[in-house]
Amino acid sequence: MDSRKSRGNNQTRAAKVLIVDDDQTLLRFLKKYLERENFDIYTADQGKKALQVFYQERPDIVVLDVMMPGMDGWEVCARLRELADTPIIMLTAKTSESEKLRGFRLGADDYVTKPFSMAELAARIRAVLTRVGFQNDGEELEFKTGALRVNLRKREVFLGERIITLTPTEFRLLTVLIRHAGEAVSRDELIREVWGDNRPLNSSALRRYIWLLRQEIEDDPNHPKCLRTVRGYGYCLEG
Repeated sequence: MDSRKSRGNNQTRAAKVLIVDDDQTLLRFLKKYLERENFDIYTADQGKKALQVFYQERPDIVVLDVMMPGMDGWEVCARLRELADTPIIMLTAKTSESEKLRGFRLGADDYVTKPFSMAELAARIRAVLTRVGFQNDGEELEFKTGALRVNLRKREVFLGERIITLTPTEFRLLTVLIRHAGEAVSRDELIREVWGDNRPLNSSALRRYIWLLRQEIEDDPNHPKCLRTVRGYGYCLEG
């Protein structure tokens, strides 16, 4: 299968992400996953170390756990805000409104509730960086599999030489699939990445958008060969 990713000629660097959590195992998994997603990852397992790494590396965004021994995430967030306006995503097991309001008052930009998927966290990081205007020139600008080509920066989709017009939701769904071309992607992961906090309660919306995409990219949408169903799991975009 032909699955190639090309980078722009003017690339400079990937976004620098500082992840702060006292769970060493989680840090290792997040570092490995997010580096594959083209982020430059730094880690710290305690608050004081996080401040040191932040001062030395000046990351573009901080992912910060709330519940840590010693200096907790709230205090780290407050101290970071004294140093810079770098965006901060809080990781928390608590979902109460008062907890979120506390974080926002301290200057947090977003919340991710534990447990979470790594794909969801990567999507949240990208969304926050986009809101603050960061241009991640180290990220792939174009993905290709078979005759299908997606340019992320221009938000253009081509099937061979023919341009395809997609809705924003269709484009997000295709982007997730083509990033993982040749791999099965679960329904849950697709729903998280495409809809985020506004995700539907069931998979009927996902099935409808899969159907819509097939109308655009398949020779015979009723017998798909490109966007196939992985029974009992999810979907896979082939070349």
